Amino acid sequence: MANRQALEQLAEWIKGSSYTVLLTGAGMSTESGIPDFRSQNGLWKNYDPAYVSSVDALEDHYHLFHEFYSLRLQDVETRIPHQGYEVLSRLQEQGLIHAIATQNVDGFHLRSGSQNVYELHGSLRKIYCHTCSQEHSIEAFKDGTACSCGGKLRPSIVLFGEMLPEHIWQQAITAIEQSDLVVVIGTSLQVYPVNQLPAVTKGKTVLINKEPTALDHLFDLSIYSSAKDSLLEVENLLVP
Repeated sequence: MANRQALEQLAEWIKGSSYTVLLTGAGMSTESGIPDFRSQNGLWKNYDPAYVSSVDALEDHYHLFHEFYSLRLQDVETRIPHQGYEVLSRLQEQGLIHAIATQNVDGFHLRSGSQNVYELHGSLRKIYCHTCSQEHSIEAFKDGTACSCGGKLRPSIVLFGEMLPEHIWQQAITAIEQSDLVVVIGTSLQVYPVNQLPAVTKGKTVLINKEPTALDHLFDLSIYSSAKDSLLEVENLLVP
């Protein structure tokens, strides 16, 4: 099915859905310039992502961990969410999208005004003590300040070796269970357990991604295009 025809079909499904949930991945972020950790370019080229994003790095090589996440925070702060994020916020205001689950930690959905956002892998924008869980400012983390208990400060993201936040995971599951439509945007669906979420719905499923994935056959509709361009076109079809 050609992309134009597929986008028209998606718009019709959104109109007919009483509860639509989006699941977004790195493809949403990369179009705003945020590097994908699987790439070997830019921010990640001098680091081993499997190690620097692990609990072991936090506990045993904090200097490396702190250096890397200070750079990540700095990078996110210089980026601007692309127009696709604004589309999602507007569609939510119109009652056409009801919840967003995201693998991304940049906070761009919330920054763009979206509501009911389930940050499955946490957020770079929230800082807390790894030892006592006391909240701290981003500035305190960047400055290398220790917690009053002596613990190390860290972003509130899910590191390798940690579980997803249970309450956020359950909220996302509940939303998808009641959905008529799940739209997956910008993810290759390689990360467990998030890649299991589309199968939870009894409704229709749609994939929007720049390239095919190994799980495309599980979707009712696949659209191979950029997240921003697809969302702008869907909005035009929904709100002529």
